Amino acid sequence: MLYLQYYDDTYPSVKEQKAFEKNIFGKTHRTDSEIALLEGLTVVYKSNIDLFFYVVGSSHENELMLMAVLNCLFDSLSQMLRKNVERRALLENMEGLFLAVDEIVDGGVILESDPQQVVHRVALRVRVPFLFRKYSSLNLVDSNVLSVDA
Repeated sequence: MLYLQYYDDTYPSVKEQKAFEKNIFGKTHRTDSEIALLEGLTVVYKSNIDLFFYVVGSSHENELMLMAVLNCLFDSLSQMLRKNVERRALLENMEGLFLAVDEIVDGGVILESDPQQVVHRVALRVRVPFLFRKYSSLNLVDSNVLSVDA
């Protein structure tokens, strides 16, 4: 995992969280679909080169909203990393990932789904403009759980 954020107590211990993460990856890393139901949760995901992005919500969450969060995150990172969304580029620019997630979701509440707005707000908050660096890497999960896997 490169980045992971839980917004509730569904998995209170680190051991339970790791088991859940392993289960999600095991069920999704070899499929081409974009949505799965796992342990009573809705999981939307996307893979790109050497990264997997996940957004997880309860089974009552609207799948389209979860997908909007996932697409916003991926598109924002793609713009910030100049379409070079790979593990190495992401690792070199983790502050962009942290700030983008903060702009998109706060405490499990979706704040923004427009990648242009997210990129603009992140650019305003970054001291050293990482938008002009050279890049190469990334990965993510959840509205109740937010995670990045490689």
